[in-house]
Amino acid sequence: MNSWQIVRLFAGSFILISLALGVPGSPLFVNTWWLAFTAFVGANLLQSALTRWCPLEIIMRKLGAKAGE
Repeated sequence: MNSWQIVRLFAGSFILISLALGVPGSPLFVNTWWLAFTAFVGANLLQSALTRWCPLEIIMRKLGAKAGE
């Protein structure tokens, strides 16, 4: 997997998990404040798209993941 694929895997997983924990109708509901984490991940995705800078991608590359193509 390329580093950009890993970043998207993490972001998608975090969004789905935080929605499951933050939406009152969910069987895994904990608190609506988890929706703030969903917004945080979305804001980071937007920021990385505009600036082409993503800390998680840098970490993945240092851990040996191939750069995206």
